[in-house]
Amino acid sequence: MLMELRELAISKYGCLDLQSLTEGEKEITISYWKNLDDIKQWKHDERHLFAQRLGKEKWYKSYEVQVVEIIKEYRK
Repeated sequence: MLMELRELAISKYGCLDLQSLTEGEKEITISYWKNLDDIKQWKHDERHLFAQRLGKEKWYKSYEVQVVEIIKEYRK
């Protein structure tokens, strides 16, 4: 389902990138967006809401969502 949602977020809602990493029972997913309006539209997508319900019912004991802004980025 993650791959389906990744493609949907990128193709329909303007998500710039979505990366996910699982280690044992822990998972972290980071998505990059141009602006908050795109995130708000994504938040109300039917398929995304369905996946959230499944996550709450079947996949995750708990979860946390953070919306952060990258002020500066360094690369070498």
